[in-house]
Amino acid sequence: MEVKEFKELVDVIARLRAPDGCPWDKEQTHKSLKPNMLEEAYEAVDAIDSGDMSNLKEELGDVLLQVVLHAQIASEEGAFNIEDVARELKEKLIHRHPHVFGDTKVKSADDVVINWDKLKQEEKTYRKSAMDGISKSQSALMSAQKISKKAVKVGFEWPNEDSLYDCIKSEFDEFREAEKEQDKDHMEEEYGDILFATVNLARWNKIDAEQALLRANKKFMARFRKMEELAEKPLTEYSFQEYDELWKRAKKEV
Repeated sequence: MEVKEFKELVDVIARLRAPDGCPWDKEQTHKSLKPNMLEEAYEAVDAIDSGDMSNLKEELGDVLLQVVLHAQIASEEGAFNIEDVARELKEKLIHRHPHVFGDTKVKSADDVVINWDKLKQEEKTYRKSAMDGISKSQSALMSAQKISKKAVKVGFEWPNEDSLYDCIKSEFDEFREAEKEQDKDHMEEEYGDILFATVNLARWNKIDAEQALLRANKKFMARFRKMEELAEKPLTEYSFQEYDELWKRAKKEV
């Protein structure tokens, strides 16, 4: 990006926040913009999945807007500005890539990750627990996978994949027991254990659980829409057997 283009963008955001700027932009705060930050990030991910580079360019711009807007608000409050954000990021990247900007030697991407985690730990000495640093705003599924990864880094890991499968099966058994009791609170607890255990299965196999579920959601919606196209009568009138046959037809096409 040309420095000129970026500076002009920053100036536009400042103008929107000026006393005679946009009423909506002037009212925004870090807190009010939280949903926008999440929404724009997810829309950028959707653009990546679609492979539409024109859309990706636009969505990355929307993500950048959120970064510059937050920096502008912070600048007005005297906290920091966009230059501080860029400087801190630059310094962090240089520090965490000694194999590029220093004399450290690495043999693989795995070595890079190990060094990154070590340097990150040195930077954040205020963190006392391996569980520190888990975002409270990200999805529960993403949090679960990060929690699992953090536990593994200090050696809390299943000895093999078979033992992990045994754990998952036992969590299902415990849910069935809670279901017999019809104790909703206990059932919710045990169901959460099922989800957490299956997230560990994803982590074990280097699968991103969040992306896997997003993919499953999209696949289900596509197949359901196909069912609606194939249906010869209102879906509410289908029996279970008819639904099953319709679903199998939809699966062959989507």
